Amino acid sequence: MRFWIGIDDTDSRKGMCTTYIASLVIRELEKAGMKTIGFPRLIRLNPTIPYKTRGNGAVSILVDGEIGEAVEIVREIVEEYAELDDENTHPGVVFVREDLVDKLQNFSFKALRDVVSLDEALFIIGKYLIPHLKYKKGRGLIGALASVGLPLEDRTLELLVYRKRERFGKEREIVEESFFLADLMTYPYTWDTVDWGNNVVVAAPNSPDPVLFGIRGDNLEKIFEAFRYIEAEDYDFYQIFITNQGTDMHIIDEGDVRELKEFRSYKLTGKVIEFPWEIEGGHVFFKIETTFGEVECAAFEPTKQFRRVVRKLMPGDVVEVYGSYKNATLNLEKIRIVKVARVFFEENPICECGRRMESAGKGKGFRCKKCKKVVNYRILKEVRRDIEEGFYEVPPSARRHLSKPLVREGFKENFHIFR
Repeated sequence: MRFWIGIDDTDSRKGMCTTYIASLVIRELEKAGMKTIGFPRLIRLNPTIPYKTRGNGAVSILVDGEIGEAVEIVREIVEEYAELDDENTHPGVVFVREDLVDKLQNFSFKALRDVVSLDEALFIIGKYLIPHLKYKKGRGLIGALASVGLPLEDRTLELLVYRKRERFGKEREIVEESFFLADLMTYPYTWDTVDWGNNVVVAAPNSPDPVLFGIRGDNLEKIFEAFRYIEAEDYDFYQIFITNQGTDMHIIDEGDVRELKEFRSYKLTGKVIEFPWEIEGGHVFFKIETTFGEVECAAFEPTKQFRRVVRKLMPGDVVEVYGSYKNATLNLEKIRIVKVARVFFEENPICECGRRMESAGKGKGFRCKKCKKVVNYRILKEVRRDIEEGFYEVPPSARRHLSKPLVREGFKENFHIFR
């Protein structure tokens, strides 16, 4: 029998990783004589959910075997490796017959773009009699179901390399220059390996989980090529995942909703209505007029050089913004400047002699001190705009897992890519 295993919420901010547990599951299933079909899927869900752990990722695996035997294998691994002692970790695992997958699609899209309750997941599990494992509150059942049911019209790949167990929680030993070389030799077929503009290795996390590093891309051959360039501590094993990372699947188009809701991600079009302002910490804000009224947008300090673009906006500019809506503010992931407004300012006229005229008094126009010539008008001068129309994105070190890098759109003149 072919069935899907979905796993979620086995990690915590203190350690572990659901992809690692899924990789162990795959190896144990195969030892037991079961066959796993294709690459496992790493599915990132709604990035704005407050109780998520880091990237809010769940994993699903297609298996040919017996569900009952698989349940016992997965149970043993989850109970040994999951962060069950953490108060915020509530694992869930589902075992879904292949013929039921289509019935989960609506639920999966909601988990990706909206807010889903555990009761909704339990209702589906009960309705279709889906075998499952529920630990503590079992909140992981939401992501487990969603990872099974989400169709991937667009997909990317990630190779995740795992540390030896004795190295868990210790500082990673990597040769940073090798990551920059790997990027140089394989970009744009791999991406977000490093952040050239900020001199940061993006592929190696700073958290205490089992991942040594990960390479993302669209071309498996190039991913392995990048892997060969990288120098780091000895690793235990690696696993390839098919994923929705870098696809913008979390973004809701403004035409599909009647109102903006907290903890969702949107694409909005609007006109800038006031000059950007900056607050302590280097966070930059501006407001746009949209079909939903005024919306505040923010480029926070971690977006680094992206803020330079935002600071150059002026009232009248038309923009298309992408980001997550929290606390009545859209946190920018990228922006498209649709139209740069022509901006003018008034200044005192220049006399025929070349001297700048001065005010002759209220309502009396302007006069030249040298020639005594008087005129009753000011002149308009156009502001030179140091900004171009097109797309701008945050640098790789600030990019969310789901945000689509502009390089995946292809090379176009109006794409301004921060590497």
